[in-house]
Amino acid sequence: MDDFIAARAQMALSLGFHIIFSCVGMVMPFLMAFAHWKYLKTNNEVYKGLTKAWSKGVAILFATGAVSGTMLSFELGLLWPGFMKHAGPIFGMPFSLEGTAFFIEAIAIGFFLYGWERFNKWFHWFCGFLVGVSGLASGILVVAANSWMNSPTGFDYINGQYLNIDPIKAMFNDAWFPQALHMTVAAFCATGFAVAGVHAFMIMRKRNIEFHTKAFRIAVGFALIGAFGAPLSGDVAAKSVAERQPIKLAAMEAHFETEKGASFIVGGIPDEDKEEVKYAVKIPKVLSFLVSNDFNAEVKGLKDFPRDEWPPVAVVHYAFQIMIFFGVVMIGIGVIYLYSFFFRKEWLNKNWLLKTFLIATPFGYIALEAGWTVTEVGRQPWIIYGIMRTVDAVTPMPGIQYSFYFFTAIFISLSMILIFLLRRQIQMVPKLYDPTDPQFNDKNKKS
Repeated sequence: MDDFIAARAQMALSLGFHIIFSCVGMVMPFLMAFAHWKYLKTNNEVYKGLTKAWSKGVAILFATGAVSGTMLSFELGLLWPGFMKHAGPIFGMPFSLEGTAFFIEAIAIGFFLYGWERFNKWFHWFCGFLVGVSGLASGILVVAANSWMNSPTGFDYINGQYLNIDPIKAMFNDAWFPQALHMTVAAFCATGFAVAGVHAFMIMRKRNIEFHTKAFRIAVGFALIGAFGAPLSGDVAAKSVAERQPIKLAAMEAHFETEKGASFIVGGIPDEDKEEVKYAVKIPKVLSFLVSNDFNAEVKGLKDFPRDEWPPVAVVHYAFQIMIFFGVVMIGIGVIYLYSFFFRKEWLNKNWLLKTFLIATPFGYIALEAGWTVTEVGRQPWIIYGIMRTVDAVTPMPGIQYSFYFFTAIFISLSMILIFLLRRQIQMVPKLYDPTDPQFNDKNKKS
């Protein structure tokens, strides 16, 4: 394997795994804090057990995310020294602040796990809420660093030198808010659907039904917030991309010709050699409207840009289509659930509705991975958009393919361990977390 391809593959693999861990870490503590709040308001012991069960899951995922995040930090320096040499001093601030947020999160989760019956009940709840706030801050700060790569600001680039550095301006670059907003909303959607799917499965198996029903409904609430918020945040992000990176937008839509009243493309197979897209469904003038709120606005096509600056059009287009498809499906599921909740209460306990959420368990993360692919691959061939090419930032060290194989093995092992631990947590619900289960009462009597 070519060293450059191996370095890119290793980074893609690491980010692909870590983005799941980090998004769960951003959202899962809020589910935990909400369940805890319900317990404090109702004094229902089932909510207390649910809070404890979810808190153990948060701890497991926090540890996994810490490992994968540490590996990513080393990879930036080891694989892309040319990038870090110049970019490190510019966007180092969000990374430093992310480290602070990480330490706050670690302290807060320790307080929460061991604070039962030791702290004031509302301070204890606040510790759990703080886990979510600091986890969310960590994610947003990392996105700030990535958004700078898409919209580099806060410095003057003169004769190959990075001068007059302003780290505040670099951190709050033009891409920061749209990316952070869309990423946060997507994290809530993906994690909500994943958690809801797991609990729907347990309800279908007739295991600890009250416990899993309460968990399912909390998770669905968060999932719907994300699902219905995604089109709004996506619109903000798309308009930002159109303004800052028109070539990325053109690749997302496989839009080759500059035209007014541009069509929005659904599906299709891009042919870069013939500069056309085949078998696509075109919705007239919609792309122009989405970009600028004007049905007749001009949208630049790929032909307006040098060919050596085109991103891999097919990859970006397919990823964008996948993200849109699963996003629309999750919105549809959300509409069905809300209709059931308000008008057909009897549907809420039907197996077909639970099975729908079970099938949708991975949909949010598929859409999330696809969206991240659009963001990263759509920026190519630049590692710092318009300034430094990715190929110029890679390490000259040989044998990167062996590092790629090693890190692949580590991430696969981490995933297997994570699945084992979470599966064991679910299996322990009757004994440790559900006070309505006879096994729980038997265990407490013995202890």
